[in-house]
Amino acid sequence: MDTIETSPATKHPTRMDASARTTRRQWTMLTTAVLASATWPAVGYAHGERPHHQGTGPVIREQKPWGIGAAADEARRTIEIRMTDDMRFSPAHLEVTEGETLRLRAVNRGQVMHEIVIGTRDELQAHAELMRKHPNMEHDEPYMAHVPPRQRGEIVWTFNRPGDFEFACLIPGHFEAGMRGTIRVKSASRP
Repeated sequence: MDTIETSPATKHPTRMDASARTTRRQWTMLTTAVLASATWPAVGYAHGERPHHQGTGPVIREQKPWGIGAAADEARRTIEIRMTDDMRFSPAHLEVTEGETLRLRAVNRGQVMHEIVIGTRDELQAHAELMRKHPNMEHDEPYMAHVPPRQRGEIVWTFNRPGDFEFACLIPGHFEAGMRGTIRVKSASRP
């Protein structure tokens, strides 16, 4: 069935057959897809491109079950943790002594955004679920570093409680792919 349309150039009615309508519909869909894909990188990263806590302001010293934030000059040891697009951390296990203040230098060797967040298993799982529901959520805590591709970020943290803790990338899909690690904080009172 033919449709009658008004030509924009002549303002006169013109006939449009089914194949022309299909071509116009395909062109509209293609244009929409191209425009949508142009904005995809902006929404594809959790929290946008801005790195998390970068130490530009005062250190937030809120006690957590896994420790407390510290100033950069308090760190006595630096551990480099590499993040890759195969959704792994290296090293994936850290041994720490209770009371030790570390600088965790997160180096993103990949082509996509990664992050490192320290916490308990339950805290990280709850945060990962929240990130799936709200992937563009922004937050800035001293126990996390959000690291763009080919860059690095740092967390300076005092592990003042013994126990087993974890770190993970909570960007949607990364946590589920196994981008996790463990931290064992040994009691300072043990020989």
